[in-house]
Amino acid sequence: MAFGDVKSAQGLSELNKYLAERSYISGYVPTQADVQVFAEVGKAPAASLPHALRWYNHIASYSPAERKSWAEGVSPLKAGGKPTTAPAAAKDDDDDDVDLFGSGDEEEDAEAARIRDERLKAYADKKSKKPTLIAKSSVILDVKPWDDETDMKEMEKLVRSIEMDGLLWGASKLVPVGYGINKLQIMSVIEDDKVSVDLLTEKIQDFEDFVQSVDIAAFNKI
Repeated sequence: MAFGDVKSAQGLSELNKYLAERSYISGYVPTQADVQVFAEVGKAPAASLPHALRWYNHIASYSPAERKSWAEGVSPLKAGGKPTTAPAAAKDDDDDDVDLFGSGDEEEDAEAARIRDERLKAYADKKSKKPTLIAKSSVILDVKPWDDETDMKEMEKLVRSIEMDGLLWGASKLVPVGYGINKLQIMSVIEDDKVSVDLLTEKIQDFEDFVQSVDIAAFNKI
């Protein structure tokens, strides 16, 4: 698939669809194709494009030096109607630009082999020290009361009293649902590996004197 100008609404929409089932632009690891599209996009996409936003934030978490070290990749950006190959990273004296695998010359001497092995080890050590990216999600919950006599302030207080490692409560508001009844709509950010949304909704529903039901209004990867 090739998509057009990612600075346009249509191009960003095509990029969002492209990334719906992909982690990266080309293959299963970040490449120069990601760097090229990242530079073209220029700024974080809107929340209405969750797949493009998730990808953009992930690429932005790497430093420029780390991005420069990535291999080439096939970019779906249109150039004359055809997908283009992302340009190779510029070469300088940075360790990230070392040719890790060499030319494969069968007559390579022992000294050259030793130097290459040392560089491979240094590269592996550097990558092993890179901080692990923590997967997070933005979740908006609709908490519905039993009737119009439910104390909504007390209900929100009870909901916010729930504390879990990896859970952060955000803004909230009351949304009319009819017959004088309001539901509590509350935002949260969770760490995916630590917080189960199902468990969180169960904990809220345990306040059965106040809560009739809990629905997930929105769920987006960050």
